[in-house]
Amino acid sequence: MGDFTYFDVTGAPGARAEDFETHNVLYHFDWIGDNLVIGSFCALGSGVRFIMNGANHELSPLTTYPFGIFTDGWEAAAPLCQTRGDTVVGNDVWIGYDVTIMPGRAIGHGAVVGSGSLVAKDVPPYAIVGGNPARVIRQRFPDDVVARLLAVAWWDWPPEKIARHLPRIAGADVDALERTAAAS
Repeated sequence: MGDFTYFDVTGAPGARAEDFETHNVLYHFDWIGDNLVIGSFCALGSGVRFIMNGANHELSPLTTYPFGIFTDGWEAAAPLCQTRGDTVVGNDVWIGYDVTIMPGRAIGHGAVVGSGSLVAKDVPPYAIVGGNPARVIRQRFPDDVVARLLAVAWWDWPPEKIARHLPRIAGADVDALERTAAAS
């Protein structure tokens, strides 16, 4: 999990931030080898769940039952798990309340995922998505501005530089932000 990313636990009675991986990262088994990567400066609403590749059952065999994860001779069958790779959340992403993110999805930098959404496809940078399944509602900025923001990548700056230029980062003038990035 990246620097300055936070998770809201207010909606879950008795929940603690240190329990995030236990309660919010589901079906994550070491033997599969997939990872959950969350960028810096992200805001994750209460109830956000990441479904990992361990939940994927293989569809090509005659059965979808995962015999290979059990004992008493059943382990001779290969574990039937379809992997879709790592799940990656970019930087500066806002994920709303009670969102579910399916295995192997990528959510681009600066994206917003609306409350109650099911993310079953990749989300482009700076897109606003919502629904079940989540679909792009609109882009936050025109394509040329998105490209400029991705090039500036302010989330990679050291905290001191971010603090000095916070009015520009939190403002709405991409030209000023680009000048700041070029001057430093």
